[in-house]
Amino acid sequence: MIDGVIDKGQSLNSPPLQGRGRGWGVSVRQLATMHDRAHIMRRNPTEPEKRLWRALSGSNLGGHKFRRQSVIGGAIVDFLCPQKALIVEIDGDTHFEDSDADRDSRLVALGYRIVRFGNADVMNNIEGVCAHLLAMLNEVPDRWNGPHPNPSPEGEGLEEE
Repeated sequence: MIDGVIDKGQSLNSPPLQGRGRGWGVSVRQLATMHDRAHIMRRNPTEPEKRLWRALSGSNLGGHKFRRQSVIGGAIVDFLCPQKALIVEIDGDTHFEDSDADRDSRLVALGYRIVRFGNADVMNNIEGVCAHLLAMLNEVPDRWNGPHPNPSPEGEGLEEE
């Protein structure tokens, strides 16, 4: 450590600016822990998450792209459509309304819309869940025009010249 800088290039004296410059107030260490946890959650989804992911993956729902277990604003969300800033949460027995409301208000303040479905809805009425999601996706305006400003590492979303 030289002048407050660790050899990874992270300054201990500067405020954390995680979330692509949004200043979420999450430390580098906390963010790394959250990304590790999200990775574990992607590898071990619940049955309702598996079922919904089959419907959402590969742009199957109206051509909209989704991500699983994304880290946003100090939270890990079940599914995210970045183009529409739409978060989809699957609520099981472990969700608590008070903490969910606090978390949701922080995410809404960052410009996201949240829709919640219960495990039973996903397991017993996946067609209805998908129809509701598609209606929401079609009414919400895009966040940006053209390809995503931060394309995937594989280069998806880049325009060919």
